[in-house]
Parts: sequence; C-alpha cells; structure tokens
Amino acid sequence: MKVIFMQDVKGTAKKGEVKNVADGYARNSLIPKGLAVEATAKNMSDLKGKQDSAQHKIDVDKAEANRIAGVIGEKKVVIKAKAGSAGKLFGAVTSAQIADEIAAQFGEKVEKKKISLKTEIKNFGTYDAEIKLYTGISAKMTVEVTEG
Repeated sequence: MKVIFMQDVKGTAKKGEVKNVADGYARNSLIPKGLAVEATAKNMSDLKGKQDSAQHKIDVDKAEANRIAGVIGEKKVVIKAKAGSAGKLFGAVTSAQIADEIAAQFGEKVEKKKISLKTEIKNFGTYDAEIKLYTGISAKMTVEVTEG
C-alpha cells in the first residue's frame, strides 16, 4: 500500500515522504496512529500544495534577505553612547541597540539575535559586525561608537 507519512517514523520514512509499505503495517499501525495517510489522489494533491507553499515561503524569505543585505551590506551604523573618563562606556553597546539603529538609519528591521559581534563593545571606536540574514546570506557592517 502506498502511504504519505505525516510524521517521521524512525527506520521507515520522514515526514512528507511517499512510500510503499505492507498493507497490514499501514492499516494496523501507521494510519490509526496518525503517522501516515493513504496516498489517494486528493491526499497527493494536498501534499503537493503544502510542498509548493513551503518552497514559496523559502523563496520569499531568501529574496527578502538578499534585498536587506543589499541595503545594509558594507555600510556604517553610528551609535552614540555616553562614557566616563578614559573613554570607557557606561555598560556596553548591545546587538539590540545595533538593531534599533539599523532600523532608524536604514529603515530595515533586523532581529538582534542575527547580529554577530567579534568582541563586546565597551569603548569608543569602530567594530565589525556580521548580520546573518538567512542560511548562506549575510551582510557585513561597521559599527562606529561615538560620544553623544
């Protein structure tokens, strides 16, 4: 019997796969437990629609990541911070502050967890940051911390 797997089944198939399995295994185990459905024309059409929808979402996300990378890539974001004597900042400049400044200066929303800094920013100066927008798509930026 041909079935479409609705969940991963260890040693048998992964979610979304279409496989031939023994009739008894399908009728007595997989289908009653909701692990698979029979591969009818309607179910195959539904599966194709779900796969196409998922692929479209991936394509849209990649295009958006490339667009944002084009806008903010190789640019400089300036952050004003307060400091005490010897140029040491009160606290540190965080990735959340960098994300807020990117939104303010370039009009692009970037999640703070996607911003990667090599070192903590605790002094005035320029620092390199990498924004990982999508798998394989990233943008490098310069973060300049000035007195303000």
